[in-house]
Amino acid sequence: MTIILGIESSCDETGVGIVRLGADGAVELLADEVASSVDQHVRFGGVVPEIASRAHLEAMVPTMRRAFDHAGLALSDVDAITVTCGPGLSGALLVGVSAAKAYAMSLGVPLYGANHLAGHVAADTLDHGPLPSPCLALLVSGGHSQLLRVDDLSGKITEIGSTIDDAAGEAYDKVARVIGLPYPGGPPIDKAAQRGNPKAIAFPRGLTGPRDAKYDFSFSGLKTAVARWVEAQERDGAEIPVDDVCASFQEAVADVLTMKAVRAATDLGINTLVISGGVAANSRLKALAAERCAAAGIELRVPRPRLCTDNGAMMAALGAHLVAAGVEPSSLDLSANPALPVSTVSV
Repeated sequence: MTIILGIESSCDETGVGIVRLGADGAVELLADEVASSVDQHVRFGGVVPEIASRAHLEAMVPTMRRAFDHAGLALSDVDAITVTCGPGLSGALLVGVSAAKAYAMSLGVPLYGANHLAGHVAADTLDHGPLPSPCLALLVSGGHSQLLRVDDLSGKITEIGSTIDDAAGEAYDKVARVIGLPYPGGPPIDKAAQRGNPKAIAFPRGLTGPRDAKYDFSFSGLKTAVARWVEAQERDGAEIPVDDVCASFQEAVADVLTMKAVRAATDLGINTLVISGGVAANSRLKALAAERCAAAGIELRVPRPRLCTDNGAMMAALGAHLVAAGVEPSSLDLSANPALPVSTVSV
């Protein structure tokens, strides 16, 4: 048995996860503790890097203690450590990387600096077991909207599509601000959308024309279209039908994400689609993905909502794959790389 500690601090969640890697390759989740600083960012309508970094400093040790208490283990039981070293906010990443290096040096165990995006894909293995090879991953969050071909979780991930402007989660936050809903925008828009009519307003579907990039996304135009529609209503003195705006906006996002994901899987001959990242918890995205995957004969895998958001468990799970594959550990001069490409699974 190998005990692997995972540390995540790429944005506004301080995550500590612990997994046990069995001799047969099975990965068991022992602890998953998260401290979020989201409440400190609400009044700014988005994440403030300085505030996030300071919050990580304050939360790291208490979160670590909770994780080991939950797992019934001691630090001395750890056999390897995995930490997010990119992509993400520079200062936030540095807190996690510095903590991981200190723990690895004091314990004398190998350290793996790993990719945050690969961690999101690895999170699914904690719920549904090993990933088939190849599989397609749709990663949707506040900072990322990407389609990834995953041939080997420990080292071969290829980006086949990405957003050219706003990420899906970012568009949710900006639309929520326009219509007076709280930050972060995903949950309140999803809740309001369930009371609204998704066909009430014909919002645009970005990059879906015949000459547009087949697998790339664009949500900036959609966000602007919502803002302009709301402004026009206000100029006319009309009441804003918030539920219908939310439902129509959400339908546009889910429509494009699922259409392009299923198209990519079909084109590439891939039979499994994994959806992860914070937006993967969205009810309409999951429902439409399930419907379209079933029609196309594609297996859909979505981790439980807690594993979709940023957490240390996903990094521990990725670390288990790196250890099992015999990947060389990182050196102790490991540094954060805010722009780490997804093709670099470990550093």
